[in-house]
Amino acid sequence: MGSRDLAAIALKELRKESQDIYNRIHSIAEDAEFVKQVHRYYRNLPLLPNMRCGAWYTDPDIVRRRASSERAYFKSTDGHTNNWSFNLRRPNLHILPLIVQHHGLILVDSTRAGKRIPDALSKTVPIWCAVINRAFQLRQSQPSGVDIWDTALYTPPGVVSAQEHHHIEQKLDAWAAELAESFYELPMLQHPLRPIWITPATTTFPSISVSTLLFYPIVCLSASKLVADGLERRANGFAYIQGSGDDHELWSMGLTPTIFWKNRSVLLNATRSAIPALVQSLLSDFDVPHGAASDTRLIPIAHVSGLLSILSTSTLRSAIPFLSSSRLASVWLTSNDPSHLLSTNAIEPSSLLCIQSPMGKRGQHHFLQTVLPRSMPFIEAHLLRGNRVCIACENGLDIGVGLCLAVLTKLFYDDGSLILHTDKRTALSKSVLRTRLHWIISSDPTANPSRTTLKRVNEFLLSPSCMRSGKDQELAE
Repeated sequence: MGSRDLAAIALKELRKESQDIYNRIHSIAEDAEFVKQVHRYYRNLPLLPNMRCGAWYTDPDIVRRRASSERAYFKSTDGHTNNWSFNLRRPNLHILPLIVQHHGLILVDSTRAGKRIPDALSKTVPIWCAVINRAFQLRQSQPSGVDIWDTALYTPPGVVSAQEHHHIEQKLDAWAAELAESFYELPMLQHPLRPIWITPATTTFPSISVSTLLFYPIVCLSASKLVADGLERRANGFAYIQGSGDDHELWSMGLTPTIFWKNRSVLLNATRSAIPALVQSLLSDFDVPHGAASDTRLIPIAHVSGLLSILSTSTLRSAIPFLSSSRLASVWLTSNDPSHLLSTNAIEPSSLLCIQSPMGKRGQHHFLQTVLPRSMPFIEAHLLRGNRVCIACENGLDIGVGLCLAVLTKLFYDDGSLILHTDKRTALSKSVLRTRLHWIISSDPTANPSRTTLKRVNEFLLSPSCMRSGKDQELAE
């Protein structure tokens, strides 16, 4: 057997170990202890996971003490080299009041082999801080009570090169202007935001004193230790995998951060061979569809005074108590057989439109050709009768948001009032679509319609019906 064959076998074994769920959950547990150590040092700062990866490392009980149910959504792709962005579809403005209230924040994430700090923490968050600071200055002219308002870009030395730092810096003013001119509201900031970084290699944690600091510290905590090849064997029987919480679809067998933390002790005490069966048992007990939200939340769109709401729910059946109001009409979008929903006596049939929509590419064509044309007249009729309307789908994040966006764009004025006369409709444009999407995100920061869904809404509203092919066109964003 040649050296090339041996190398291939070694690589195969390495990959096998890196995907092993036993190694993963024990690695996560080790990193979570480091996160707790940092939180104890900065005990007055709320701890927040950067979704999705950060949720594996943050004890929900600690998060709830100060941050309630808030989550952050800083994407690494917005910090990738030559792809830097401040994305108004995920502005993370909902965490600013938390930062102001507690004079800072600990944000948790991790990264896989080859890096100490994920791009989300080394570049996306620094971009966010600098853009927020500059946009706030644009709106306030000179922030009150502050002699010098720091708008500089701060990036971690040795992680972001001087050249890359400079290139990012050149884009900040344009992003800040877009934010300042947008629909979004910025809370009153007494200090600018500034990121600082902590990793397992940090020997001394930076000192933070609320009384003397001239900025709100955003502690960017990279939870995982940098190890050679991303794997390091431990004496107690597992292989440490750097960034184990990343890409959990590849290794988790359906396990989620919520289920992991609820059953942490039993999982960590199980043998390697017992883990797969244990996970399946926990999943069946939890009884939530894979990838779905674990709760049911009715989210009113504030800018239209709650006339339109999105329902984020794990199962449409569990939503029935939310939708039985006599003054609430409902559109239910489901990939499952809706017959059991239609047979319920809790909801007046005339107040319910239930559409079964397939998943995947067929679902997107169906969304354009069936869901939007059938839903819009139903929703408009109920709004004109003075009813509120709720749009429910199985995760409350994608096609339900897309339908909500179409309704807000076509049936509401810029001030949030309902259009009562068809001859006085607002002229439709991509700019109007963007603003309406910002209305939704302001009320529900988790709303995350796919690019394809947004394209379908664009096509439905801006193209003649005879030209709606369902093929990709330029996105509104």
